[in-house]
Amino acid sequence: MTPVPGVPLDFGRQSSSPEPAACPCGGGAYGTCCGPLIAGEQLAVTAEQLMRSRYSAFALGASDPEAIEHLLRTHPETGQTAAARRKALKESCRNIQWLSLRVVDCQDGSPLDQHGTVTFEARWRDRDRREGVLKECSRFGRGASGEWLYLEALSLGDEPAG
Repeated sequence: MTPVPGVPLDFGRQSSSPEPAACPCGGGAYGTCCGPLIAGEQLAVTAEQLMRSRYSAFALGASDPEAIEHLLRTHPETGQTAAARRKALKESCRNIQWLSLRVVDCQDGSPLDQHGTVTFEARWRDRDRREGVLKECSRFGRGASGEWLYLEALSLGDEPAG
């Protein structure tokens, strides 16, 4: 079945990807939350849903190849080849452990909108056991086929955890 923008495809269906019981984004069971988006079985209906799925993909990217592919397909970039981007994403996912996500604010980004922003805080830990909080306002827009895409980070700062 081909995903259609704005239309959930069997939202409750289990994803075929290797999945944790709980979704890393905190939104419930992985198989009914971000799993189907990461597996390419469903498209995000809102900008927040895409942001949560991208967070989950970063959290799972060290062990799930589908997660890296989700990150690539939901963020068009022209400055690097797909192979270079894939390599950089894999390295990033191996070096950072994402611990928790808190959505702070959403502006626009509904199923009827063309653009939206999602402000969030994501706790992380690196290989040296240092912890911090990434604070970001992400900007999203619709692709040529109407699918939600991550466009850019409007940074709010990256500071050590308190």
